[in-house]
Amino acid sequence: MPEIETPPFENPDHWDKAARQYRQTAHIFTSRFAEDALVRVTLTPQSHVLDVAAGTGALALAAARTGAHILATDFSPGMVACIAEAGLPNVEARTMDGQSLDLPDETFDAVFSIFGVIMFPDWRKGLAEMRRVTRPGGYGVVATWQDQGAATFLLLGQIRKKLFPDRAGIAMPQAIQALSNPDDFARELVTAGYRDPRIESVTHDYLLDLAALDDPDTLFGMSPDWVSLSNAEKAKVIAEVRIMAGDRPDLPIPSTALIAIAKR
Repeated sequence: MPEIETPPFENPDHWDKAARQYRQTAHIFTSRFAEDALVRVTLTPQSHVLDVAAGTGALALAAARTGAHILATDFSPGMVACIAEAGLPNVEARTMDGQSLDLPDETFDAVFSIFGVIMFPDWRKGLAEMRRVTRPGGYGVVATWQDQGAATFLLLGQIRKKLFPDRAGIAMPQAIQALSNPDDFARELVTAGYRDPRIESVTHDYLLDLAALDDPDTLFGMSPDWVSLSNAEKAKVIAEVRIMAGDRPDLPIPSTALIAIAKR
């Protein structure tokens, strides 16, 4: 029986290699949604905060401005190293699997996962682990993309569908599909053990700088949809982006996230 290949987003080596590119191309954009999540929870210098699947620390580094004690975890040592490089005294960064947190029960006043737990193979276990380490009365906050993703992933999927309609695109992670409906999202949080979930939709434009098309493998390279294209097909995608932008120096890509806030 042939071995089933692990999707790249489930492999820490993939994120280790992509960490610095991610910090350069995605961190600034995801930070905007992290800020949206932060304003929905009150943190103080006495708060203990956990950031699960923290990536390069968009949420953790922003939360540090409140003076709270922050623990940022990710299964990718490369991502964790990027957070540690910030050198903030109230931010600790540790390599850890969010599906099995090596942390005591009921430890944190607020537990966040900004586009993180949704990438887990067992994302329901990830949600349950978030709830387990949230103290009673504390909050769990989760952000997910709508079902077609965001930014360059969203744009590339739209262009592929237009240019190559007979070719299937790469499926989004299962959690993104499962949580795209706010009612389903709320139900999953309750199943995980949280209560009173509120789901809010937030949209920001990702501004694609047309100059970045000079190095398209850096721009689109994190997407399996890009890697699967031939050189000729990639050239057609680049040409289509330029047509869509017209005379503008950048192309806005409206990207929508759902942010959930629930109580323990």
